[in-house]
Amino acid sequence: MYQEIKYEVDAPTAVLTMNRPASLNAFTPLMLAEIRHALGEAERDERVVGIALTGAGRGFCAGMDMNALGEMTQGARGSAEYPQLAADPGNPDGDPNFTVTLTYLLGIRKPLIAAVGGAAAGMGFCYALFSDLRFVERGAKLTTSFSARGLVAEHGASWMLPRLVGPSRALDLLWTSKRLNGEEAYRIGLADRLCEDGESVAEAKAYIKELAATAAPTSLMMMKRQVYKHLNAELGPAMAQTNGWMEESLERSDFAEGIQSFVERRPPKFSPLKAP
Repeated sequence: MYQEIKYEVDAPTAVLTMNRPASLNAFTPLMLAEIRHALGEAERDERVVGIALTGAGRGFCAGMDMNALGEMTQGARGSAEYPQLAADPGNPDGDPNFTVTLTYLLGIRKPLIAAVGGAAAGMGFCYALFSDLRFVERGAKLTTSFSARGLVAEHGASWMLPRLVGPSRALDLLWTSKRLNGEEAYRIGLADRLCEDGESVAEAKAYIKELAATAAPTSLMMMKRQVYKHLNAELGPAMAQTNGWMEESLERSDFAEGIQSFVERRPPKFSPLKAP
């Protein structure tokens, strides 16, 4: 059903592949709509515990297609709409912080891993930033690229990048548009796993498979909500909200199963995350 991405479920992982390899998977308005729609499909599929986002061919994503950028400078700003791809993934409580451009990725209820090989630039770099984890191959080439195009730090990069690597490193990466390979990205904390070339998707799938075998999907969802909601919260309100959610978790069947499986020394059989 998609033209510019591939979407496959190899339970417990949904693999979403940006599929315009001739252009290093540069974004078009259609691709962006298809990505959002596919993420919504993954949200509703009870077989899916986690999602891997990657790119076909030699790149992860080179950013916006230059033709699309040209249209934006003329005032069109990618206004084409695709009502058949309308989707509202994640954000179960309607938090407005998870509704602006790429921030919807933080509201997705399931773990999202960017499996990065080759070029990741501009908006493609930001999709990796707003994924929960980044599995980066040694030969990857990551760059912000905004300053070289006369732009500001777009798509939330000024908010997320300092939280991952610190403000001074973030400014350095934003000002210079320097290219980072996988080893350098891992050294500064931008990459969570350093993978051999061609292995990032396999490692992401193995990670999600381990989560599926050991962790309650509802716990994964709630921990993701806690981390992102509490990034800017003061300690008191964050603790109060956590305590309320903790009391709710004690009433769920997953807690009883977690205790029982531990006592019986067997793998747990947690409930799947129900479709929103």
